[in-house]
Amino acid sequence: MRNIVRILAVLTGGMLGLIYFFTNKIMYIKKKTDEEILIRETNKHFTLEDFESLPKEEFLISSPFGYNIHAYYIPAKQADKYMIFCHGVTVNKINSIKYSNLFLKRGFNVIIYDHRRHGRSGGKTTSYGYYEKHDLKAVVDWVKMRFGADKLIGIHGESMGAATLLQYAGDIEDGADFYIADCPFSDFRAQLSYRLHVEFKLPSWPLLPLASSLLKIRDGYRIDEVSPIRCVGCIKNPVLFIHSKPDDYILAAMTEELYQQKQGPKQLFLAENGAHALSYEENTEAYEEAIDRFLAAYIDK
Repeated sequence: MRNIVRILAVLTGGMLGLIYFFTNKIMYIKKKTDEEILIRETNKHFTLEDFESLPKEEFLISSPFGYNIHAYYIPAKQADKYMIFCHGVTVNKINSIKYSNLFLKRGFNVIIYDHRRHGRSGGKTTSYGYYEKHDLKAVVDWVKMRFGADKLIGIHGESMGAATLLQYAGDIEDGADFYIADCPFSDFRAQLSYRLHVEFKLPSWPLLPLASSLLKIRDGYRIDEVSPIRCVGCIKNPVLFIHSKPDDYILAAMTEELYQQKQGPKQLFLAENGAHALSYEENTEAYEEAIDRFLAAYIDK
């Protein structure tokens, strides 16, 4: 009997340790260094000199969670429309510059910023849109207060940034005039389950339910509460969904599910080439054409 108790105690301790480790991986996902991001982006998309020469304003926005959000405002010439960019997990606002250049060419003023716990913004944990969607609202509010609530505003997001903007628009407020969601996950639990299978050959039960309960204790939310698919049907304004077909990190099927669930104005662009978050890099011309079709259909009327 004592041996059985010891075995159960070891198994229970091992499971608790695994769950704690797993929630650590969620909350404190390893980020790329600023140098790694800068080298990658400047090798492929822009030069540091070009970015530094742009007229821009550095500013801070107060998060509702008590830290500062670091951002840049980059004006276009005589523009009266604004584009906000939400980067993906593990990177920072430097990753958004290639997209901001795309919209600067199309006459948009742009705002790039760091998500919580990324770049130069505060915040202790990453929550995959749960808290980030409220920070995005703070950025949208800043634009409206600074330039006027009647101004045209769009939001572009990549990966976690795309999931964040969908949760903002569907859960908090449909506060922008249009959205571009590039390679989002549709549901955090489904994404974690998929990655557990691919990377570790582990089933989602009982790890995810237990991890969800511990995450609620440690960071204030459950895994199931991070779910763009749950709220995308509430978004009334136009959404352009983008995903590369070969993406095997977040499957393109997730974007197709989101597209089907979204009611009202929407478009879907599935790029032929590119791994995760590389739709623009590997399909630049087709990506820009998809954006131009979308803007022509819903914005530039």
